[in-house]
Amino acid sequence: LGTFIIVIFGVGSVNTAVTTGAQAGLWQVAVVWGFGVTIAILCTAEASGAHLNPAVTLAFLLVRQEASFGCRGRNASIKALLYVVAQMAGAIIGGVVNLALFGETIAAFERMNNIERGANGSERSAMVFGEYYPNPGFSGSPFKAGDVSTFQAMCIEAWGTCVLCFVIFMLTHPRNPVLGEKNRPMVPYFIGFTVASLISLYAPLTQAGWNPARDFGPRLVAAAAGWGRIAIPGPRGGFWVYIVGPLIGGPIGAFLADAFAFASLPEKAEVRSGRRGSEEKHRTERKILQGEDSGPNHQRIAMKPRVQHV
Repeated sequence: LGTFIIVIFGVGSVNTAVTTGAQAGLWQVAVVWGFGVTIAILCTAEASGAHLNPAVTLAFLLVRQEASFGCRGRNASIKALLYVVAQMAGAIIGGVVNLALFGETIAAFERMNNIERGANGSERSAMVFGEYYPNPGFSGSPFKAGDVSTFQAMCIEAWGTCVLCFVIFMLTHPRNPVLGEKNRPMVPYFIGFTVASLISLYAPLTQAGWNPARDFGPRLVAAAAGWGRIAIPGPRGGFWVYIVGPLIGGPIGAFLADAFAFASLPEKAEVRSGRRGSEEKHRTERKILQGEDSGPNHQRIAMKPRVQHV
């Protein structure tokens, strides 16, 4: 369900931007993407932990296995595989729904721009399903087809997913008290903001996938809908870039967050325990100073010299 929602909102915004010009500029598309991710997380977090992306699922499997899956080893791997199957199913269904809803506008766009579906150059319309490098919507201004190499595209996809997973693992780290328990519901919004920011930075280069299911599911739909080899394997055979890149970058970002970011801080439970002890001590001191407590701690605390604030 969550990946389906991402495809409906995110890939749907690409459809409207490319075929109708409804979104004025990249940032509007990026914002819709970000809110789509946020909505998907809010809808599925309680049921499944919001496993919406195979790269993020792999990162949790490798870095926070027991905390995320409630088990270890073979059972966790099976659970992760089932999540990925569900993600792919949701992405494919989302691609079919987008094709049904936008099919006529895509055909009109192709007719207006003399695009023959499945022929060279038809990635300009296929981009509303899968992703291409450089972004066909920016071709010629300033890019030409070979200006972004396959290796560079893979590195960009790895880097973007690395940043995304780093943020996810930082925001959900048990030693990160910055949001506090009351503000935990804001985590999906900050993840969505991160996705939107990354899209605004790197979409001109690779369309900013970061999610193998989001790309490959709709790409299969495009291949079946007439784009054929333009969808798979794609120009320069580069469809794998959007699978391999994120699967490399995601676990790296997760490892960096968990291994180094909060290594010197105590667990959040310890921090809370220490804070509660300090708060109880201060409450007791205030009661003694106000004459409300004459218990066994009174004499010991009263004997402590009071600090005068000048």
